[in-house]
Amino acid sequence: MWANCKKAGAPLRVLNHLQSCCVHTVRRKGAEGGQRRLCRRMSSSGPPWRLLFFGSDQFALESLKLLSSSRSCGDGIVESLEVVTLSSDVPVKKFAQENHLPVHPWPPDNVDGQFDVGVVVSFGCLLHERLINKFPYGILNVHPSLLPRWRGPAPIFHTIMNGDTVTGVTIMQIRPHRFDVGPILNQELHHVPEKCTADELGTALATKGAHLLIDTLMTLTERLAHKKEQSQTDATFAPKISKSMSWIVWEDQTCDHIDRLNRAIGSRMPLRTIWMDKTIKLLDFVGRCNISLSDHRKKPVPGSVSYQKHSSTLAVCCKDGWVGFKTVLLKKRLTAADFYNGYLHQTADGRFLSRKRGSEEHKTRENLVL
Repeated sequence: MWANCKKAGAPLRVLNHLQSCCVHTVRRKGAEGGQRRLCRRMSSSGPPWRLLFFGSDQFALESLKLLSSSRSCGDGIVESLEVVTLSSDVPVKKFAQENHLPVHPWPPDNVDGQFDVGVVVSFGCLLHERLINKFPYGILNVHPSLLPRWRGPAPIFHTIMNGDTVTGVTIMQIRPHRFDVGPILNQELHHVPEKCTADELGTALATKGAHLLIDTLMTLTERLAHKKEQSQTDATFAPKISKSMSWIVWEDQTCDHIDRLNRAIGSRMPLRTIWMDKTIKLLDFVGRCNISLSDHRKKPVPGSVSYQKHSSTLAVCCKDGWVGFKTVLLKKRLTAADFYNGYLHQTADGRFLSRKRGSEEHKTRENLVL
């Protein structure tokens, strides 16, 4: 049992606790209905906890997996585990069904007296006060930032877009009416690797958050007694990512800005610009380019496009240099060479335009799409 938790990658402090609990459980196996029920009778102010988990996506799944492993180990932290989720095709619901965890629809009914603690991870719905009050020890939230930095639904994306070098995970207690404003119970720093993408950072923080959640549940009553209110003056906000963020403004954005934007949202939505009054999607970003132009008499303006034959790259001029793309999507997916041969070399003024400089007709058409 302890080996299963060790395989899940729990930190040393947690593993030591799990090992001692598992050994004790084996010794008392069969006595008074099992170790978990015995612990429940001995202490009503600590673990093992009866948990109701609220989650949906892959980030939430990491916490659910570790909670499920803890329950299976009989380690004295999780007595029971049930799940609330939003739809039938999200990772959390699939895992719950595969592992025979009871699943409740949203909003859950009839939870009075059945659970000690709620856990919310990447759920996306505001919990009402009457639901929160049904949990004697409140509802915890695993949030992928160092609150009050980056409150809101998209902290990981904004961490990358802003160029933060340090982030982390926070375990906070849910409060009604507003997201991410509750008191902090636990936090852990995480250094953002250079050139890290939002997907890579999300994976790392999901694992770290899951372990920090277990650590918090181990000493929950103590942490609740010493919880820390968030500073309201230091709060920053991380609104939901939208398609409007994918438009490049060549006149205003630097090479570094475009690089961070691509690492933040590129896996979910391609960066976009305007070519001949049409939307063009820019794919396979290669970063800053060193350009050797054949015609040095003209100073390039932002949005100017140059095909670099030696590297098969489309280089585009931005505020402080050039950035490159290997592929574009116009009517169909085109390599840089295909785009040059089919479109660019036939045009006297080969430029990508920022959306703000596009025609009003084009703006109206795009707004209808969005």
